[in-house]
Order: sequence, then structure tokens, then C-alpha cells
Amino acid sequence: MENNKKTIFLVDDDLVILSMGSEVLSEKYNVYTVNSGARLLQILDRHIPDLILLDIEMPIVNGYDTIRRLKERNGTKDIPVIFLTAKSDSDNELKGLSLGAIDYISKPFIIPLLLKRIELHMLVESQKKELESQKSELISFNNNLKGLVEKKTNAIVELQNAVLNTFAELVEYRDRITGGHIGRAQEYMHILIKEMHKFEKYAGLIDTWDMPLILLSAQLHDIGKIAIRDNILLKPGKLTSEEYDVIKTHVAYGVHVIDKIMSDTTEKSFLEQARIMVSTHHEKWNGSGYPNGMKGQDIPLQGRIMALVDVYDALISDRPYKGAYPHEKAVEIITGEKGAHFDPELVDLFMEVNWEFKAIAMTHNRAPNSIMFPERPYMDMAVL
Repeated sequence: MENNKKTIFLVDDDLVILSMGSEVLSEKYNVYTVNSGARLLQILDRHIPDLILLDIEMPIVNGYDTIRRLKERNGTKDIPVIFLTAKSDSDNELKGLSLGAIDYISKPFIIPLLLKRIELHMLVESQKKELESQKSELISFNNNLKGLVEKKTNAIVELQNAVLNTFAELVEYRDRITGGHIGRAQEYMHILIKEMHKFEKYAGLIDTWDMPLILLSAQLHDIGKIAIRDNILLKPGKLTSEEYDVIKTHVAYGVHVIDKIMSDTTEKSFLEQARIMVSTHHEKWNGSGYPNGMKGQDIPLQGRIMALVDVYDALISDRPYKGAYPHEKAVEIITGEKGAHFDPELVDLFMEVNWEFKAIAMTHNRAPNSIMFPERPYMDMAVL
């Protein structure tokens, strides 16, 4: 078969049609004549043409039966078929087209019209194959692009997480908190939020949250501490009222840092969550917190959750100004602040899972400070 020509199988039991058709078509196409439908099906096991011209009125296996068998086989179902027939009624034409033929040409056919219609269908089939090839290439390109985008996205997320972790570790280093306070706080939050799901507390709100995003954002809740001087942040004794006011500025400074980052980036979703936690995790349910004296459910839920987990970890951890309380004492203090410092419903949920908090606290190795400072009263300590 010549490579530069399309191949046509002409199938008819009339030798005159086969001879004439071969002569007419061979100038432009590789033409192979076949004298029956059964013979065609045998040949198609070895060779696949670009087009089949198929007579309908043939003995034993007629054109309709032949095309049915073609369409049942994976290797031949997509070969375009044009019916040739002496019947010109619309019912036969409709039947042929419904069986999968692409055209219907009546015999005796007009040679120029036959050539033009074959040329047209060859062009259409060529374009279809080109489109399929382009589609396949596009799918492959898209898949490769998707893989590259995912790889790049994962790299950006990893970099983002690394930067956030570095910020968080910087804050912990400044505060001389050992043992990963921020990591534990994230785990406490996760436990508490899962419990909220279980008991359908604030369900309409938390169902809209992106959990990984919330936990990622939580790392920045104390970022403002990097602006507090060491002689106040690390003071072992009781704070003066002036020092207390300085400590409280870490919230405003943290908001300033987040706002500065947000102004320089288009990706703000996790920063928006971080801003909420930075600005509200020292507010109290009864309105006595800072910086805005927000009260009850006016305090964003993220801030109320962070307030509880942050204080719990502060209570059970060694800090420059205090030794670690036992878990049971921390639980007692938190329950005592139900409805005062903390959202009552969150305290109730905390009581259901406080043993999980204890397990996390015990799992993380927290190296105790070598020097034990006098314990600062809880209400004073809670500012940190």
C-alpha cells in the first residue's frame, strides 16, 4: 500500500461496479476490491482501510449485516462506511445511517459527485483524527501541567509551612518555651474542634472551616511577642501595671505583622484566620479581656478556642515565671473560669476530652527549666 494515499475498500458483488470503481478511484486512493461482506470481514482481521464503500444488496451477508458486525468489533467500529445501493427510498437510507454509515450514495453513481463526497468524508475523518490526536496531546499536556502545578504548589506549601514554623519557633525561643507549645496547641485545637463536630456545637460555623488552614494559622497566634523586650517577656516575678500594659501590646503588634504580610501577598485565606486568632485569643467571655473587651459570642469562635487551649498549655508548662501545674490543677482552673474567661460550651467539651489533652502533654517531651521561679497568679499569668 502506498503511504501517501488513503486506502479504500470497495465491497460489491457486481464485478462491473468493482472494475469501474477501482479505475475511477485509483488515481487518488489505494483501492482494494472485495466481492462479499464475508470476505471483507476476513480481510479486516489483517488490514484496516481509511474508508469502506459498501454495497447493500449482496447475497448471504448483505450490507446491513456487514456493518452491524463491523460496529461490534473494537478494531473496525470506527472505520467510516458509505453505503452504495440501487435503492433510493428514504427508509433504506435512514436504516443505513442508523446502523452507523456516514453517507448513502445511490447507484448508478455520478463519478464527479462520488469523488467529491469521498473527498469530503476523507477530509472530515482526517480532521477527526487530528482532533483526537490534539485532544490526546492536550490531555497529556494538562496531566503533565497538573503534575507540575501540584509539585510547585506542594513546594510552595512546604516553603510556607517552613516559614511559619520558623516564625513560631522564633516566638517560642524568645519566650524560652521549650517542648513545642505551638505544636501542642494545634493538637489541642484539633481535638476540641473534632469534639465540637461530634456534639454538633457551632456546627453551622465550623462546617465551613478548612481544618488544615485553621491549624496552620494557629501557629501565628503569639507572633507579636517578638516585639516585647526580654526584661519584661522573661521576667520571673510579678509584672507591674506598666509591664502588664507592655505585654498586652503583643496583640496589636501581631496584628500589625499579619496586616503587613497580607498587604504583600494575594493569598490571604490562612492569614485572615491567623489575624482572627492573633487579635482575639486574649479576649474573655465576660468581657474583661483585651485588647477590645469583646464579650460572649461577639468574640470569634477561633479566638475562643485558642484562648482555652493556649491557657491550658501555659498552665501545664514550665515558664520563666512559674513551674508547671499538674493536669488536674489545670483542669480545675479552667472549669473555674467557665463563663468568665472561657466559653461555657467549650469548657464542657474540654471536660469530655481533657484526658486527650493530658496524653498530648505527656507525649511531647518538655524539658523543665532548671530554675523554678515563684508562681505568678493565674489571672496575671494568663496575659501571656
